[in-house]
Amino acid sequence: MLDASPSQHLAKVLRKQVGDPVVIFDGRGSEYSATITSVDKRAVTLQVGSTRLSDVESPLTTELAIAISRGERMDWVVQKATELGVSKITPLITERVEVKLPADRAAKRIAHWQQVAVSACEQSGRTRLPEIATITPLRTWLEATSSERRFVLHHRAGTTDAFAGPTPASVTLLIGPEGGLTADEISAAQSYQFEALQLGPRVLRTETAPLAALTLFQARWGDIAG
Repeated sequence: MLDASPSQHLAKVLRKQVGDPVVIFDGRGSEYSATITSVDKRAVTLQVGSTRLSDVESPLTTELAIAISRGERMDWVVQKATELGVSKITPLITERVEVKLPADRAAKRIAHWQQVAVSACEQSGRTRLPEIATITPLRTWLEATSSERRFVLHHRAGTTDAFAGPTPASVTLLIGPEGGLTADEISAAQSYQFEALQLGPRVLRTETAPLAALTLFQARWGDIAG
């Protein structure tokens, strides 16, 4: 039996009926053929058949660490970053973050973003869910970062060849809030081997910048055709 959200999607959005074939995935890289055996207002029941591995994941492991933002902006980033093949999303607390979330609300937001990622996987054909990490203070997160290449978005970084050198296996991208990271935060990131990255002459919004950068990373080092 499927949970409420995918059940509603199948029954109300896709208008699936008993006997219809569907494909489901486990979030870990496998997908299954299945047949709908019952449909009601709250749940859809399936008979699961054969399984197969679905290899649509990028060869580039990417982590997006981004300061949490208001309203639907974070939802948009999670959705589109998932479609672009991101491996992990870490919501951050930085000095200029204006969103205040007590522990109970923070847990609900993480669960909500996880569901956004599930829906994005369904739409894009991904069978492996990106990890949605817990909300973490920036400096705590910096201490645990281990990607091969690390970038901090900084619109005053100047022109640099970010894509010089051999192709990395893993990349981390750090994005600040609407007001940007402070000079001290950028300096702290650089002390952990983060390279300053500027995406052209225009200042991009906090929900636009990560998508532009992830697209560039996938085009240069991943699986988006140029």
